[in-house]
Amino acid sequence: MPADYKSWPKFLSAIQRPDAKQVREIYMNPEAAKATASSGFANGTMFVMENYAALETTDGKLATDDKGKLIKADLLRVFVMGKNAGWGQDVPEALRNGNWVYASYLGDGRSKGPEDTATCRTCHLPLANKDFVHRYDEHFASRK
Repeated sequence: MPADYKSWPKFLSAIQRPDAKQVREIYMNPEAAKATASSGFANGTMFVMENYAALETTDGKLATDDKGKLIKADLLRVFVMGKNAGWGQDVPEALRNGNWVYASYLGDGRSKGPEDTATCRTCHLPLANKDFVHRYDEHFASRK
Protein backbone atom coordinates (compact mmCIF):
# COMPACT_ATOMS: atom_id res chain seq x y z
CA MET A 1 0.00 0.00 0.00
CA PRO A 2 1.56 3.29 -1.06
CA ALA A 3 1.73 5.47 2.07
CA ASP A 4 1.45 8.74 0.14
CA TYR A 5 -1.42 7.91 -2.21
CA LYS A 6 -3.72 10.61 -0.82
CA SER A 7 -1.31 13.19 -2.23
CA TRP A 8 -1.73 11.73 -5.74
CA PRO A 9 -4.10 13.18 -8.34
CA LYS A 10 -7.64 11.81 -8.39
CA PHE A 11 -8.56 9.47 -11.19
CA LEU A 12 -12.21 10.01 -10.30
CA SER A 13 -13.84 11.35 -7.15
CA ALA A 14 -17.00 10.56 -5.19
CA ILE A 15 -18.13 7.78 -7.51
CA GLN A 16 -21.71 7.02 -6.59
CA ARG A 17 -22.56 3.31 -6.24
CA PRO A 18 -26.03 3.11 -4.68
CA ASP A 19 -26.27 -0.49 -5.96
CA ALA A 20 -23.35 -1.42 -3.69
CA LYS A 21 -24.24 1.18 -1.00
CA GLN A 22 -20.81 2.74 -1.52
CA VAL A 23 -18.95 5.89 -2.45
CA ARG A 24 -15.56 5.43 -4.08
CA GLU A 25 -12.49 7.62 -4.39
CA ILE A 26 -9.81 6.59 -6.89
CA TYR A 27 -6.30 8.01 -6.82
CA MET A 28 -3.63 7.56 -9.51
CA ASN A 29 0.09 7.93 -9.11
CA PRO A 30 1.95 10.57 -11.16
CA GLU A 31 2.89 7.97 -13.79
CA ALA A 32 -0.79 7.21 -14.38
CA ALA A 33 -1.57 10.93 -14.66
CA LYS A 34 0.63 11.07 -17.80
CA ALA A 35 -1.61 8.61 -19.67
CA THR A 36 -3.78 9.48 -22.63
CA ALA A 37 -6.84 7.68 -23.94
CA SER A 38 -4.89 6.57 -27.00
CA SER A 39 -1.77 5.39 -25.15
CA GLY A 40 -3.31 3.74 -22.11
CA PHE A 41 -1.39 3.43 -18.87
CA ALA A 42 2.37 2.86 -18.84
CA ASN A 43 4.29 0.40 -16.71
CA GLY A 44 4.74 1.93 -13.28
CA THR A 45 1.08 2.97 -13.07
CA MET A 46 -0.77 2.50 -9.77
CA PHE A 47 -4.35 3.15 -8.72
CA VAL A 48 -5.69 3.15 -5.18
CA MET A 49 -9.45 2.90 -4.71
CA GLU A 50 -11.07 3.65 -1.37
CA ASN A 51 -14.50 2.06 -0.89
CA TYR A 52 -16.62 3.85 1.69
CA ALA A 53 -19.95 2.66 3.02
CA ALA A 54 -22.72 5.06 2.08
CA LEU A 55 -24.34 6.58 5.14
CA GLU A 56 -27.76 5.12 5.89
CA THR A 57 -30.61 6.88 7.64
CA THR A 58 -32.38 5.33 10.63
CA ASP A 59 -35.03 3.91 8.29
CA GLY A 60 -32.35 2.13 6.20
CA LYS A 61 -32.37 4.48 3.22
CA LEU A 62 -29.18 5.93 1.78
CA ALA A 63 -28.51 9.44 3.05
CA THR A 64 -27.75 12.16 0.51
CA ASP A 65 -26.41 15.69 0.72
CA ASP A 66 -28.14 18.81 -0.60
CA LYS A 67 -26.95 17.94 -4.13
CA GLY A 68 -28.42 14.43 -3.98
CA LYS A 69 -25.03 12.74 -3.62
CA LEU A 70 -24.44 9.83 -1.29
CA ILE A 71 -22.62 10.67 1.93
CA LYS A 72 -19.50 8.72 2.90
CA ALA A 73 -19.49 6.76 6.13
CA ASP A 74 -16.82 4.22 7.20
CA LEU A 75 -13.92 3.27 4.98
CA LEU A 76 -14.52 -0.40 4.19
CA ARG A 77 -11.70 -1.44 1.88
CA VAL A 78 -8.75 -0.08 -0.02
CA PHE A 79 -7.88 -1.74 -3.32
CA VAL A 80 -4.60 -1.31 -5.17
CA MET A 81 -4.08 -1.97 -8.88
CA GLY A 82 -0.55 -1.79 -10.26
CA LYS A 83 1.04 -2.33 -13.65
CA ASN A 84 4.61 -3.23 -14.50
CA ALA A 85 6.50 -5.33 -17.02
CA GLY A 86 5.99 -9.04 -16.38
CA TRP A 87 3.55 -8.58 -13.51
CA GLY A 88 0.65 -11.00 -13.53
CA GLN A 89 2.41 -13.54 -15.72
CA ASP A 90 2.06 -16.21 -13.03
CA VAL A 91 -1.73 -15.90 -13.25
CA PRO A 92 -3.62 -18.48 -15.32
CA GLU A 93 -3.84 -17.20 -18.88
CA ALA A 94 -7.66 -17.07 -18.84
CA LEU A 95 -7.50 -14.51 -15.99
CA ARG A 96 -4.55 -12.38 -17.13
CA ASN A 97 -5.15 -8.66 -17.25
CA GLY A 98 -2.04 -7.67 -19.17
CA ASN A 99 0.64 -6.63 -16.67
CA TRP A 100 -1.81 -5.65 -13.92
CA VAL A 101 -1.82 -7.04 -10.38
CA TYR A 102 -4.29 -6.39 -7.56
CA ALA A 103 -4.33 -6.24 -3.77
CA SER A 104 -7.02 -5.68 -1.15
CA TYR A 105 -6.69 -4.09 2.30
CA LEU A 106 -9.09 -3.52 5.15
CA GLY A 107 -10.10 0.03 5.99
CA ASP A 108 -7.06 0.44 8.25
CA GLY A 109 -4.89 0.25 5.12
CA ARG A 110 -2.46 -2.21 6.72
CA SER A 111 -4.31 -5.50 7.05
CA LYS A 112 -4.82 -7.60 3.94
CA GLY A 113 -8.43 -7.89 2.83
CA PRO A 114 -10.10 -11.27 2.44
CA GLU A 115 -10.95 -10.75 -1.24
CA ASP A 116 -9.59 -13.19 -3.77
CA THR A 117 -7.83 -11.14 -6.46
CA ALA A 118 -9.23 -13.54 -9.06
CA THR A 119 -12.50 -11.64 -8.49
CA CYS A 120 -10.73 -8.39 -9.43
CA ARG A 121 -9.24 -10.02 -12.51
CA THR A 122 -12.58 -11.45 -13.62
CA CYS A 123 -14.28 -8.06 -13.28
CA HIS A 124 -11.52 -6.20 -15.18
CA LEU A 125 -11.01 -8.89 -17.86
CA PRO A 126 -13.69 -7.62 -20.30
CA LEU A 127 -11.93 -4.23 -20.40
CA ALA A 128 -8.88 -5.30 -22.43
CA ASN A 129 -9.57 -2.55 -24.98
CA LYS A 130 -9.54 0.00 -22.12
CA ASP A 131 -6.26 -1.27 -20.61
CA PHE A 132 -8.35 -3.28 -18.10
CA VAL A 133 -9.36 -0.03 -16.32
CA HIS A 134 -12.95 0.66 -15.28
CA ARG A 135 -14.26 4.15 -16.08
CA TYR A 136 -11.46 4.68 -18.60
CA ASP A 137 -13.62 6.76 -20.93
CA GLU A 138 -15.16 8.72 -18.07
CA HIS A 139 -11.72 9.63 -16.73
CA PHE A 140 -10.31 10.80 -20.06
CA ALA A 141 -13.52 12.69 -20.91
CA SER A 142 -13.22 14.57 -17.59
CA ARG A 143 -9.69 15.70 -18.51
CA LYS A 144 -10.73 17.48 -21.70
